[in-house]
Amino acid sequence: MTIINVQQAKEQLSDLLDRVAEGEEIVIVRSGHPVAKLVNLPRPQRKPGRLKGRIHLGPEFDDPLPDEIAATFRGERD
Repeated sequence: MTIINVQQAKEQLSDLLDRVAEGEEIVIVRSGHPVAKLVNLPRPQRKPGRLKGRIHLGPEFDDPLPDEIAATFRGERD
């Protein structure tokens, strides 16, 4: 476990987060007293298909856009 002071943590936050992502635990101290601990959070497991049957697309989903909306996407209108 690495111990680091608040000022160092401010200056090196991005690097510290990379180290934590690799499994290292880091304690942040203020005036020599621990105030926080950086630890890696496990990523939630994805469950493919969990919204199956809950999202419905109408038959018109692939229809062309109306001209006024398509013109906006092409930058022809404000």
